[in-house]
Amino acid sequence: MRRKAVATALGLSGVLALVATSANPAAAQIDSLRDLISPEAITQETILMIALAAAMTFAVVSTIALLAARDRAVAENTALQQKILDLQTDIDRAEALVSEHGQRLVAWRDAGPALTAGDIPPERGVPLDDHAFLDFADWLEPESADLLLGAIAGLRTRALPFDHTLTTNAGFRIGVRGWNTGGTAAVRFRDLAGDALKLAELQARHDDLATQAETVRAMLAAAPLPVWQRDGQGKLVWVNDAYAAAVEADRPEVAVAAGSELFDGAGRHTIAEAHRRETIYAGRLPAIVGGARRVFDVADIVAADGSAGLATDVTEAEAARASLRRELDFGARTLDQLQTAVASFGPDRRLRSYNAAYRALFDLDAAFLESAPDETTVLERLRAARKLPEQADFRDWRENLLKAYESRDAREHTWHLPDGRSLRVVANPHPGGGVTWIYENVTEHLDLEIRYNTLINVQGETIDHLSEGVAVFGSNGRLRLHNPAFADIWSLDGAFLEGSPHVSDIVAACMDGATDRERWRGFTAAIAGFDESRAGSADRLEQSDGRIIDYAAVPLPDGQTMVTFVDVTDSARVERVLIEKNEALQAADRLKNAFIRHVSYELRSPLTNIIGFAQLMTDDRVGPLNEKQDEYVSYILSSSASLLAIINDILDLTTVDAGVMELDIAEVAIADMVRDTVGELREQIAAKDIALEVSLPPGLGRFVADDRRIRQVLFNLVSNAIEYSDPGARVSVAVVRKDSAVEFEIRDEGHGMPADFVDIAFDRFSTLPRGDSRGGAGLGLAIVKSFVELHGGTVRIDSTEGQGSAVAVSLPLRPRIAAAA
Repeated sequence: MRRKAVATALGLSGVLALVATSANPAAAQIDSLRDLISPEAITQETILMIALAAAMTFAVVSTIALLAARDRAVAENTALQQKILDLQTDIDRAEALVSEHGQRLVAWRDAGPALTAGDIPPERGVPLDDHAFLDFADWLEPESADLLLGAIAGLRTRALPFDHTLTTNAGFRIGVRGWNTGGTAAVRFRDLAGDALKLAELQARHDDLATQAETVRAMLAAAPLPVWQRDGQGKLVWVNDAYAAAVEADRPEVAVAAGSELFDGAGRHTIAEAHRRETIYAGRLPAIVGGARRVFDVADIVAADGSAGLATDVTEAEAARASLRRELDFGARTLDQLQTAVASFGPDRRLRSYNAAYRALFDLDAAFLESAPDETTVLERLRAARKLPEQADFRDWRENLLKAYESRDAREHTWHLPDGRSLRVVANPHPGGGVTWIYENVTEHLDLEIRYNTLINVQGETIDHLSEGVAVFGSNGRLRLHNPAFADIWSLDGAFLEGSPHVSDIVAACMDGATDRERWRGFTAAIAGFDESRAGSADRLEQSDGRIIDYAAVPLPDGQTMVTFVDVTDSARVERVLIEKNEALQAADRLKNAFIRHVSYELRSPLTNIIGFAQLMTDDRVGPLNEKQDEYVSYILSSSASLLAIINDILDLTTVDAGVMELDIAEVAIADMVRDTVGELREQIAAKDIALEVSLPPGLGRFVADDRRIRQVLFNLVSNAIEYSDPGARVSVAVVRKDSAVEFEIRDEGHGMPADFVDIAFDRFSTLPRGDSRGGAGLGLAIVKSFVELHGGTVRIDSTEGQGSAVAVSLPLRPRIAAAA
């Protein structure tokens, strides 16, 4: 019945309107007769006749009408029955079409319920139940279900036909077509198979490809890389925004219309030549963009109807790559300068890089390392050369070592090699795989550490047994180290010191008996002050109980400060006594010098008169002297001259002591000065028959000095040598010129000096007796030393008793007189 109803709704929806209401022929005849009879002709007989005739006519007409109506009804009934049969045939035919296997029909009449017919195999993922079938979202893919529901809504409300291909949740494709006829919305679901299925699949694939093509084109249009497309003649047909910007066009359409090319003719020729050999060109080409030369990696592909390409700007990448290459080269050179050995192995455990220190540390052949050996091979070679620690199970040790490739954190080992070296080995894994090995030779470090610990222990023991108090304060001013003497000197509690007190707390504990608090504040500033120079300081602290403590603060390199304390109470008292005595002695010495200077000046005047009168007496114009008188006058002159020389020496020494002696500096000819000085002693040399030898090598030249004072030095030394030599002895004078000094050596063969006298020979009034005589005044050598030191020179005596003496004087060629004075 349901199929007949659907067929009737589809095939006979217009047929039912064909049956209309039929007309009554008898009534039509009566109406026509009434029109023929006029009212004026009517009489009684007429009326009767008419009534009879009418009755008869009515009967005849009625009979005829009935017969005609019956014939007409029979004909119409026959026609209707034939039409019903035709319609039934059409319904059966429509029902057969609707009921065809593999399709299903759904119809909606206005707002009425849906009518369904047909079926689709359930293995296609389509339910057989009507209610389940109409729940499209349950058995269609979400996109297909949304598409179908929207299409049905448009069909039922706006009579919009549709034709779609949908996909079930089982993955099968269903063809769906919707149309509207006579107010009925019909939708046919058809299982696609054979050519229809292939066509649907091709259509779906075409839609996907079209979507993908549009997506790709949209992506390329928005890409920051220049992209272009050409037709078969090589003409631009499409470019993106990046291409338009590169060729300085306002829009891509403008660039296409103008045929603006990104690359010059040579670049395009290169691409064309490459396409003759292969369909894909990949290379690097230059281009001018924005007035600057840029470098692009170009990929251009030939298709059936043209070509397409894109360009990647690698200018910055090339610059970065070149910079990275330079940095890597610099890093490699830097690694080669390091003393620490470094070797890097890749994820395949093959050697990738190493530095010179690595090759030198293990004495490996450069050719072997350049062959990129794997780490196992390297370890085997090192083991054969006994450059690895001795192991009872080498295989297990090696496997444990190579676990660094599986670790994320750096691992550290210590290797003690058979040759006595110790290595600190660090395995640092790479994030991308591989390991960098760092080998640091810590042999000296360990040795220094042992020595350092020993030294610390020795120093600790030494400091603890010092009589001086020692304290070390950190950069924060807190006590870091102290010895027992420090606590004893200041009577500080051990528990207090162990708490690392601040220097201000220690000062507060030690300042109770202080007499000068300002010095304690200076001590605190030396320890905890912010002076950038960090200069050392020393001072004396006096306590009210009479104790005197000297301290010295020495800044240490690590920012700490070491302070030593010495109780100098006893030595300070002795020092004060000695200072007082020294001051008294200095005053006496000054008094002595003043007295001698005064007496010398007072003696010099009468002595000059005596010498003058004695010389006058020897003049024959005054009057002749007898032999005895002449002898006495000679004695007077000789003694007066000796006394005058002594007085002059005393005056020179007092002038030197007073610091007022001025040297007459000039260039002096060395050889001439020596010859003149020796010539002044001819009489003394002849009197004792001395053999004088003077050595003056050529090229002595000149030097800067006070000529008169140096002559006096040589005169005193040579005269002393003659004086202390026996008659007939030999005295030598030798002069040697060196790079920056000239040396004079006076040597005699006299009796020499005792060892104890050599040390005081240059002291004033020190004299060595000569036989029964007392000796000289003892001022000659003192004058020599004073004048030599004024010139910045040195003098020394080498003498052995009984073997003679040698005096060596060294004078600078250009003395710094001011500094020496």
